[in-house]
Amino acid sequence: MIKLRLRRMGRKGQPHYRIVAAEASWPRDGRFIEAVGYYNPRTEPATIQVNAERARYWLEHGAQPTETVRSILVKAGVLPGRQPEAANKPASSQKSSGPAASAAPSEAAAEQSL
Repeated sequence: MIKLRLRRMGRKGQPHYRIVAAEASWPRDGRFIEAVGYYNPRTEPATIQVNAERARYWLEHGAQPTETVRSILVKAGVLPGRQPEAANKPASSQKSSGPAASAAPSEAAAEQSL
């Protein structure tokens, strides 16, 4: 099965990615059939360059994009749809105050019973 996926490039700690069409069983940074674009998350805003014609060609011929590549293609306007929202994570202050707040009333109740 052909996949559109990211191929990691760059130095240690400074990644940028090529968007490539590759066989699913091939290594992530190994062989690929065709480079379709690139993605650099380290710039502000992230740099996305995609050859839309070739990306559509591979999608029409059955290539499956990974979730990350799919969201990049939506941002680039190659695929229709809206950008998936990030998962809502509880704030760290809510997380830390939850167990401490529940322990305090039980201690107060124990002191009153004495």
